[in-house]
Amino acid sequence: MLKVENYEKKGEEASVSVETLSKIKHLTADLRSNDGTVRREARQALVFIGKPAVDLLIPLLKDSDDDVRWEVVKALAEIADPRAASDLVGLLMDHNFGVRWLAVEALIPMGGDALKPLLEKLTEHPESSWLRRGALHVLHNLAKKPPDLKELVGPVIPSLEGFEPEIGCLGPAYTALDKLKGSVNMLLV
Repeated sequence: MLKVENYEKKGEEASVSVETLSKIKHLTADLRSNDGTVRREARQALVFIGKPAVDLLIPLLKDSDDDVRWEVVKALAEIADPRAASDLVGLLMDHNFGVRWLAVEALIPMGGDALKPLLEKLTEHPESSWLRRGALHVLHNLAKKPPDLKELVGPVIPSLEGFEPEIGCLGPAYTALDKLKGSVNMLLV
């Protein structure tokens, strides 16, 4: 297994050497191994590297191999970088239950950063029962977060649990998106 070196965190930003970038590429290739131990070790090393690995992990979320997607989602869940939120939301419609479940679990710690892409995807694909179920789980957990999130997602939750949720969720999801955009605009003023 490769040792991760030449990675230095500086506050929120990271400086990545060419050598580390090369290691990240090698480790992402190891995620395609048929050997589960090789995949696990590669994932753990990528998690150790952290945020510098995210940009090379995100494209692998579209890999045709379920094991690769599972390892990547697991890594992104531990790294918890909001840049992956939109792509993780897309995996709530993945055909593989394990990948869907890990994507749900990866979105919860992202809190408000996961909310906009989640609500947008709900408005784009309300017919997806997998998406609605995953969104419901994420929203239930986000409603336990700071009061402003509970107020924002509260009306969406019953719409996902009610009669004909593929129709019922649209109004509350659009309303929450409008409120979310309004709160962002207020912060910019």
